[in-house]
Amino acid sequence: MSTGRQLPEETSRLSANDGTAQIARALDAACRDLRIPAEVRALLAEARDALRAASSDAETARLRYHALFDAVPDPVSILDERGIVLDLNKAGMAAYRRPREEIIGQPIEVLNPELPKGHLGPVWDTINRGRTYVIEVTNMRADGTRFPVEVHSAGFEHDGRKCLVAVARDLSSRREAELRYRELMEVIDKGIVVQDEQLNFVYGNSAALRLLGVDSGHSLEEAMQPEHWMIVREDGTVMPEAEYPTVRAIRGGRIIESTLLGLYHRGRRQLSWLSTTVVPQFAADADRPHQVLSMFSDVTALKRDSALFDRVQSLAHIGGWEWDCTSDLLYLTDESARILAQDRAPATMPEMVDCLAPACRLRLRAALDRTIADGRGFDLELQGARADGHAFWVRAIGGAVPGDPATSRLTGTLQDITELKHGEETLRVQARSDPLTGLMNRDAILGEISARLADPGQARVAVLYIDLDRFKVVNDVLGHGAGDELLTNAAHRIVRAVGTEGLIARFGGDEFLVVCNTEDDEHRPERLADAILDAFGDSFRFEKEEFAITASIGIAHAPAHGDRPQVLIHNADAAMYDSKRRIRNGWQMFTPALAQSQQDRLRVETHLRRAADNNEFHLVYQPQVDLRHGRIVAAEALIRWENRQLGEMRPDHFIGHAETTGDIVRIGSWVLREACRQAAEWRDAGLGIVRVAVNVSYRQFLGDDLADTVHGVLEEFGLPGTALELEFTERVLIEDAPDTLRTFARLREQGVVLTIDDFGEGYSALNYLRRLPIHGLKLSQLFMEGVPDNKSDVAVCQAVAGIARSLGLALVAEGVESEQQRRFLLELGVPVGQGFLFAPGLRPEEFARRLADDAVATV
Repeated sequence: MSTGRQLPEETSRLSANDGTAQIARALDAACRDLRIPAEVRALLAEARDALRAASSDAETARLRYHALFDAVPDPVSILDERGIVLDLNKAGMAAYRRPREEIIGQPIEVLNPELPKGHLGPVWDTINRGRTYVIEVTNMRADGTRFPVEVHSAGFEHDGRKCLVAVARDLSSRREAELRYRELMEVIDKGIVVQDEQLNFVYGNSAALRLLGVDSGHSLEEAMQPEHWMIVREDGTVMPEAEYPTVRAIRGGRIIESTLLGLYHRGRRQLSWLSTTVVPQFAADADRPHQVLSMFSDVTALKRDSALFDRVQSLAHIGGWEWDCTSDLLYLTDESARILAQDRAPATMPEMVDCLAPACRLRLRAALDRTIADGRGFDLELQGARADGHAFWVRAIGGAVPGDPATSRLTGTLQDITELKHGEETLRVQARSDPLTGLMNRDAILGEISARLADPGQARVAVLYIDLDRFKVVNDVLGHGAGDELLTNAAHRIVRAVGTEGLIARFGGDEFLVVCNTEDDEHRPERLADAILDAFGDSFRFEKEEFAITASIGIAHAPAHGDRPQVLIHNADAAMYDSKRRIRNGWQMFTPALAQSQQDRLRVETHLRRAADNNEFHLVYQPQVDLRHGRIVAAEALIRWENRQLGEMRPDHFIGHAETTGDIVRIGSWVLREACRQAAEWRDAGLGIVRVAVNVSYRQFLGDDLADTVHGVLEEFGLPGTALELEFTERVLIEDAPDTLRTFARLREQGVVLTIDDFGEGYSALNYLRRLPIHGLKLSQLFMEGVPDNKSDVAVCQAVAGIARSLGLALVAEGVESEQQRRFLLELGVPVGQGFLFAPGLRPEEFARRLADDAVATV
């Protein structure tokens, strides 16, 4: 296939030589023309001779170029700046198995079809920086077969044009050599591992994996983690890391020959001796190794009978023994005798057996008899007592002596595992204990309840489910340090109250369980509950803070209230929840009525989840009234739920369920949009802009980008921000996070009125109150109930009013039901109130009529 291009090397060069010859012949003829003056003919003769000499030099250079070009044993290509092949040597034609004319004038892709578009970009970038570009690619022969090459490219100029010379080194033989090298590494009977500069394991041959005990399915890197191994010197002492042969080879850059070291595997309790040679390996042009190769052999068998090996066994607390079954004589190494620590080292097998606990004696005798009978070895963990009375644990391994056909001698090892057993016991205790309080944890108490319920003699038990009231408030306000100290202090109080009459566990968070027997005292659970409540009578202190924390307790009896741990605990939890809901700081016994209440709650939550989709919600609007003149100044949107099966539900009947299930977020979004839609409808009906107050759940505040949501709803209905009031619970006061402050600031920028609802009921953190950009407070109806007769309620109302005045905040009173309360509030300086004195929650059309009546009265 022709590209229509002429080649600068051969074709154009031959044309130039032909032209030079023609000019020389023309000059020669001119020199013989006598009509030309003699002095001119002399100059023409000199020009002719010079031209012929120059032509001879160029031909000589061309022949020398092609001789050298074709002498290179690797394929060499000359390319122009666009990648067109200008020339190819004989090695190239042989390698690609194509004649020269099929390649010259073609793009380089004819030799390498896989080259990506724009592949010459990085080549020229490298060459322009004065460097040679090197890459490994796959080239193609004429028959379509491929072979790997390493290409070195450099740049030069020819006739003012930028060109490339590319030398391709065939890697096929190197790949074959690497494969043979890998095969050799795998069949050689010495362990070989390769580690990088940080001594991470990158390769290990089959022999290495076998000698190091690496199981299939596990990586060498994982198996060789330092925590699994202890490396010892030839004298049995622990080898410091700086002495590791691999470390010395990396740091010194020299071979470390034939070093003897011991590898002790902690998990397998096995010591192996290795003779190791480490060779550092250097990358091209590097002055320090980039990896090391270690070659090693297992020489454990050569060391087993030496005193050196015996000392290392002592370091690992391993001793040896040999028993002559015929004479009953027993040989113990010094380490074995030290492990048993008797007044006199046992000289016979019965003497060693007598060192053990009775049950362990039987196990060892049975294992010895079995080994003598069939040659099978044994591996036992045995407990005994030393001469000083202290207990010990040993791992005894034994078997027949190899080559003894009569099994007349047994041999083995004793390893002191006393510390290990103590550690296991500690771990068992820790696995059953709560790390903060030291009480039993959830799994431990569940196991204890299961065991008692399964034992007919202990099946009459009771569970006390204890939950701390207001713990989360303290934990959020004062921090987790105070929360942890509170939980520890609470645990101590419960322990003192219960004494030895029950098991105590921290069940999770701020919840505790007490499990007690009722067989001998059926009133014990109630008595313990009273004692626990009394223990919480004193205030808790943290640094300079003092606060009251009470407890709510639920009680369930087995088998009356459940014969399985989870059922019993669930019912006690239900009783606790009922106690917390009704009175707090008290206890409640589980009853069938509570079970029904649980079912009712589940029923409510099930219907609630579908209420929004079924259009079961609607809003009523309670007027907020100017207490002096009686005019409506705003409205609070109150949600109602009407279900065909449950009837009409007030918020206090279902909002708590929605908070628990998380449905409150979806419900809150619906309320916000519906309230704004209604405000827009009243505006369009000519009733003006009525500010509507909407309650925002704490979960809704956390879950949504509230500022964006409010902005979108206001924009949808064309309302100003001042048409909306958002009421938050006091809980937001303790959230002093940047996101909280930023959300409040963005809402205020939109003109939205921000109010703290039911102020004074929760943890009224005044320090946080002054930092939040809010507009007002709502005085809880809880404190309005006793006004004006109850002095405590009056005092709280006066305090809240004083706080609002001092911080420049508006104040609205909820629950105004009498004329006396209205006058009290006016005297207190509270300008706005809402309650049954003025109106309950009104349907939208009824609220609109009230607005219209107000407008008429004003006129």
